[in-house]
Amino acid sequence: NAGARPHPPAGLLLPFLKEFLLVEARERRILRQAPSGWEPVSDPLLELLCLVYLLNASPASVQDHVVGVRELQGARFFSGPHDLDVQPLLSRFGKDPAGFRKAAEQLQGEPVDLADVAYRFQAFPKIPIYYLLWEGDDEFPARLTVLFDRSIDGHMAPDAVWGLFNLVTGRLLYGPRSG
Repeated sequence: NAGARPHPPAGLLLPFLKEFLLVEARERRILRQAPSGWEPVSDPLLELLCLVYLLNASPASVQDHVVGVRELQGARFFSGPHDLDVQPLLSRFGKDPAGFRKAAEQLQGEPVDLADVAYRFQAFPKIPIYYLLWEGDDEFPARLTVLFDRSIDGHMAPDAVWGLFNLVTGRLLYGPRSG
């Protein structure tokens, strides 16, 4: 259901953003593809989200219907300490759309026509995430919105969606190998 491919002898090849991860259940490890071969993943959040996604992905396909977190089944989760904190992204890219484009393209984001600058990221095979940036000016502050495909409810619980947002946001802010 997850869109992972078998990778003999005992692994699964799972796309994540712009890289491939090798999940070896018997060895209890996750590796990432590096220029010199496979190297261990040293990001506990990435490891956890890979496992959550592999264990919970449903047969549901991407619906191409984008929604905000307030429209997801577990919308109440996304408040207070679990609000999607876009402020670090606004501080970094609110007046630097070219920097946002560069960061997004390093993660192989696909440009979409939804804002001044907007990208679709394929976090996992069935989980696209959209980051929409409206540039600030003298009259209006910059705004950034994060949207998900409606089908995410069938693949991840709200806490995992929140973790995935934080993981992808960290990659945008600090680069593809952050964390």
